[in-house]
Amino acid sequence: MNQGRMPRLLLPRMYKLLRPILFLLSPERAHRLTFSLLELAKHIPGALALVGGVRPPKEAAVEVMGLKFPGPVGLAAGMDKDAMHVDALARIGFGHVEVGTLTPLAQPGNPAPRLFRLKADRALINRMGFNNGGVEAAVERLRKRPPGVIVGGNIGKNKATPNEQAIDDYVKCFEALHPVVDYFTVNVSSPNTPGLRALQEKGPLLEILSRLKGMADQKIRGSEDQKIRSRPILLKIAPDLTDGQLDDIVAVVRESGIAGVIATNTTIVREGLKMPKAQVEAIGAGGLSGAPVRQRSTEVIRYLRERLPRPIVIIGVGGIDSVEAAREKLEAGADLVQVYTGLIYEGPGLLKRINAAFAARVKPRMNTDEYR
Repeated sequence: MNQGRMPRLLLPRMYKLLRPILFLLSPERAHRLTFSLLELAKHIPGALALVGGVRPPKEAAVEVMGLKFPGPVGLAAGMDKDAMHVDALARIGFGHVEVGTLTPLAQPGNPAPRLFRLKADRALINRMGFNNGGVEAAVERLRKRPPGVIVGGNIGKNKATPNEQAIDDYVKCFEALHPVVDYFTVNVSSPNTPGLRALQEKGPLLEILSRLKGMADQKIRGSEDQKIRSRPILLKIAPDLTDGQLDDIVAVVRESGIAGVIATNTTIVREGLKMPKAQVEAIGAGGLSGAPVRQRSTEVIRYLRERLPRPIVIIGVGGIDSVEAAREKLEAGADLVQVYTGLIYEGPGLLKRINAAFAARVKPRMNTDEYR
C-alpha cells in the first residue's frame, strides 16, 4: 500500500475505534474525557489530525452577517457551555463556536443523570438545565481567546428568575459578553428550564429582542471608535412550533430587526424512535436531538426561508451527521449549519467531510455566494 495514502485511509476510522470505548462511560464522563484529550492533543503536532480534525480549507470560507466564517459548520451551543475549549474546537474544523447557554449567575443545572444516548436512533436526550459557571467566568476566558475564531454567545435566564423578570437576565448577559463575542443567540427554546418556552410567545419575545437590538444599536451610535461594529442577534427556536407560531416568529424577527434565526433546538416529541418505548419513557423528560430531529428541522428552515428572504440569516441545526444532511439544510435555505449530536456519533471527520464538500461545491447549488 502507498504509504502516503495510509494516513488518509486510517484517519476517518480513528474516532470510530475510540467511540465504543467512550460509549462505555456515562455521557457526561465521556464528554469530560473527550475534551481533556482534545486539550492535550492540541499541544502535540499532528495529534488532532489523527482523529480527522483539520481546519477548513480557505475555499470553504463564507461571509454571513458581516462576519467571515472560515467554514460553514459551527458547534451548536451546549457542548462548550463555559467557553473552555474554543481554541481546540476551532482547530478541528469548526467555522464558529457557540458557547453557552450562559446565565447571569452560575447554576448547577438539573440532577444527574441528565444526558442519555439513544444509540439505535443516533440521538441524545438531555435535560441539563443550563448548567454553567455564570457569564462573568466565561467572559474572562473569552478575553484570552485567539484571534480568527468566530464565537457566538448563547444567552438565557437563570432557573430562579421568573419570566416577568427574564429580560433583565438577557440584558445582563448581553452587556457582559458584548466585548468578547461576535454574535448573540437568544435561547428561549430549551425544554429543560421550567416555563422558558413561554417566552417564545410573540409579546414577551418581541420585548426581549427589541430591547437587545436597541442596546446593540446604541453601542454603535455611542462609540467614538469607528471600527466598532454591531453584534448580530439571532433567535433560537424549538422544532415543535406550529405554523401559526412560526408566523409569529417571522413577524417578531421583522419587527425587532434582529439578524435571523437558529432552527432548531431539541424536541420534546418522542415519535418514530427505534429504541423501545418503555426504555424511552424510563429516561423521562428532556430534549431529543440527533437524527430523529433532522426532517422537522429542515421543514422549519424551509418554512422560514419562504417568509424571511436574505439577508435575514438562518442557521440550520438538527440531525446533521453527514454531508447529505448538511446539504439538505443549506438547500432548504440555511446560510450556515451547526452540529452537536452528529459530532458525538461521527467525530471530527464529519466536519472535514462537510467543509471539503462545501469547498468543492459538490452540488452546483452549494455555492457560498448563494448562502450570504
